[in-house]
Amino acid sequence: MKTKVNKTDAVSSGKPEGSWHQIDWSKANQHVRRVQLRIAKATREGKTRKVKTLQRLLTHSFHAKALTVKRVTENQGKATPGVDGQTWPTPDAKFQAISSLNRKGYKPLPLRRVYIPKSNNKMRPLGIPTMKDRAMQALHKLALEPVAETLADGNSYGFRPERACADAIEQSFNALCRKKSAQWILEGDIKSCFDEISHDWLMSNILMDKGILRKWLKAGYIDRKKLFPTVAGTPQGGIISPTLSNMTLDGLEKELEPFRKHRVHFVRYADDFIVTGNSKTLLEQEVKPVIINFLMERGLTLSEEKTKVTHIEEGFDFLGQNVRKYNETLLIRPSKKNIKNFLEKVKKVLKKHKTAKQEDVIKLLNPIIRGWANYHRHVVAKETFSSVDHQIVQKLWQWCRRRHLNKGRKWIKARYFHRFGSRDWIFAAKIKKGNGKADYMKLYWTTDTPIRRHVKIKAEAHPYNMAWESYFEERKFQKVNDDLTLYGRVKKLWQVQKGKCPICKEDFTKETWWHIHHVIPKLQGGKDVLSNLQLLHPNCHRQLHSQDRKCVTAPAQQ
Repeated sequence: MKTKVNKTDAVSSGKPEGSWHQIDWSKANQHVRRVQLRIAKATREGKTRKVKTLQRLLTHSFHAKALTVKRVTENQGKATPGVDGQTWPTPDAKFQAISSLNRKGYKPLPLRRVYIPKSNNKMRPLGIPTMKDRAMQALHKLALEPVAETLADGNSYGFRPERACADAIEQSFNALCRKKSAQWILEGDIKSCFDEISHDWLMSNILMDKGILRKWLKAGYIDRKKLFPTVAGTPQGGIISPTLSNMTLDGLEKELEPFRKHRVHFVRYADDFIVTGNSKTLLEQEVKPVIINFLMERGLTLSEEKTKVTHIEEGFDFLGQNVRKYNETLLIRPSKKNIKNFLEKVKKVLKKHKTAKQEDVIKLLNPIIRGWANYHRHVVAKETFSSVDHQIVQKLWQWCRRRHLNKGRKWIKARYFHRFGSRDWIFAAKIKKGNGKADYMKLYWTTDTPIRRHVKIKAEAHPYNMAWESYFEERKFQKVNDDLTLYGRVKKLWQVQKGKCPICKEDFTKETWWHIHHVIPKLQGGKDVLSNLQLLHPNCHRQLHSQDRKCVTAPAQQ
């Protein structure tokens, strides 16, 4: 019996007419979203054949192909080529790339192997696909993600839309904060998770195009000009790899449900997880074997080095935080290791820019400091912030003294550090504005970051179920208001536009980024005021200028 599909959803996969800047991105997003919702619904109803039919419809759609090309040419890796050395920097190259994303005759090239340092001084291997392979992976991820989200564990938080580390930390707090909560924690870490996943398991259990999946898994990689085959794992660096990894580990929470009466709770972020329990014996002799057997079926093993059972009064580190009870009170603080790594990063910036201008150093340090503080602002971090600020001032003082060996302390203090109101020792650079007036560029203090409790996402919520649409709208509004990495006119414009681009009607994210657009160009007398500004996606901004048209939304309140 054939599954019926809506003909209006079917878009020709042949060579399209027009150009890159003539694509209607709002229509493309609506089409993809509509099919994704249908895939998720069919998954919930257990209609496997319908899921496959809808997935094929989506992966052959011009709109989906256009969106995937847009994604891989706007992210941070857009200028990083694979083994073929090719990128798609121009609108014509992007438009031609859409037509090349066909299943027939597709053969992925080997990945380019690079290595990045890990926190334990070891090297982490990454595989960089070609632009075409990245786009094909992004295309099939559009069809696979609704399935993955529908079947995912409720307390899995890594590499999933609308979820973050803060959710995992808050769930850890909920599982351990009460007097009657579990006292023992199994800290789990999977050994080389991405590299060891069984290909046979993936081929048997992942609901997607098996022919395409097999080609990706067996593509191999090139390291130092030598070709190596891949017999297991999904490469770190591939767009679809995190989704495949999550689907491999989903189901572990359900396996542990029989132990819930013993206060067993499961929290996972990517391949790092914790399991709480009433006793050390329970976790070591009953829970751990279940986890080992679950992983063994998927070709995975626990890391003996990082997997251990800890008492809550001893504390443990999880996702850069230290979780520990003091006299039956649970406190979550930034971990010592995380603080040390952050201060080392600040030190490296100062060491690398010994002779740079003060304002340039401030520009380099502010995003680092603001981002670190923003990550830790949901935990007990007030004392830590004060300590970190003090240590940063000490490093800055050393940086200043090194530049002026023949100057006294008072001169250096007056030159680089200033008093503003009741606060002294503010590292600030005097700069001139266009109107001839002087102003100061200040270094951001972590203590300027307010400590606020994070509201955890509901475990069963995911964005491919219309029943949760209003819930995610409310969370998005609150997230924009609380996001401390947004400030000034960018935050004001974000709030006015409700976090959406007026061209494609899609949300802004840190991945897509944004440009500030002048509705009336400055060359035509437009002013640099909020009422004449808009936030647009970079691609939408280029599209707007290429067609020489304006985009007007409700003016920002000044």
